[in-house]
Amino acid sequence: MERKTIYNPDSKESLNDRRIFGGNSDGMINFTKMKYQWALNLWDTMEANTWFPKEVQMTGDAKDYKYLTPAEKRMYDLVLSQLIFMDSLQTNNLMDNINPYITAPEINACLSRQSYEEANHSKSYAVMVESISDNTDEIYNMWKTDLKLREKNTYIAEVYKNLSGGIDDRKIVLAMFANQILEGLYFYAGFAAMYALGKSGKMLGSSQMIRFIQRDEVTHLLLFQNMINSVRKERPELFTAELEEEVRNMFRKAVDLEASWGSYITQGQILGFTDGIIRQYIEYLADKRLEAVGYKPMYNVKHPIPWVDGYASFNDQRTNFFEGNVVNYSKGSIDFDDF
Repeated sequence: MERKTIYNPDSKESLNDRRIFGGNSDGMINFTKMKYQWALNLWDTMEANTWFPKEVQMTGDAKDYKYLTPAEKRMYDLVLSQLIFMDSLQTNNLMDNINPYITAPEINACLSRQSYEEANHSKSYAVMVESISDNTDEIYNMWKTDLKLREKNTYIAEVYKNLSGGIDDRKIVLAMFANQILEGLYFYAGFAAMYALGKSGKMLGSSQMIRFIQRDEVTHLLLFQNMINSVRKERPELFTAELEEEVRNMFRKAVDLEASWGSYITQGQILGFTDGIIRQYIEYLADKRLEAVGYKPMYNVKHPIPWVDGYASFNDQRTNFFEGNVVNYSKGSIDFDDF
């Protein structure tokens, strides 16, 4: 499969002929005529959810960080380093490995917006690191020096590397599932850990920042889930039993990796988290993701820490859930029950 043609004035592709990939679009992003209405809806949500990291108050975190327990400080630093890596990887992955092969202009627009948001998350982490650390390089380099974190990151990077070479229809579909897993599983042990600190009254600015980041990640998750479901309608012959088994193996590996990571960062020393709870939470999320793309769940477990969803969601009054202050730049919202 070749990369899409950017300048294509001779295209005769009609709106009905448009495809997620393998189409022949003229490349024009026309927001008045779109085949995939869900892409326009997501674009509007992303636009409404625009926020800026420097507007999140981090003054209290600088004080709180000094008084974290050694276990809490270790967890915070590891989570932050892992999130830095993930969003740095995804900023480039979207533009280099995914968007060049997507032939629906409205989805190209959404992926471009997502890439901006991933870079904005990197800016958010910089604000967090600069607020709490006397040595920013230590946290930024932790993904290289911590062996467990490096093991996790190496596996994720290798998955993307393997899916980016010799692109064909099957690899494109698997890449969509890999992105669904990235957006829907690999961030979540770290997010929950940050909310645990917020729940205990510590690092409230960081928890608020993660709240905005997670809201973005939910739209990214929905983007890839809609892409998968649209391709299933357009190219049902690609969704074979063999593909399903490969996808399920990807999910199994992701669950094991993220559950192991959650146990590593908490080490049984964070209130409300045990190894069993962390694994069940990740298994619960995996089932939700599988069901969202038409597959039966694998684990059939209940949500073990539903309070996490309460911390992550935005209510109708758009208030800061820790301090009750109106956050006037959180204009958009999304229903976390649907992710």
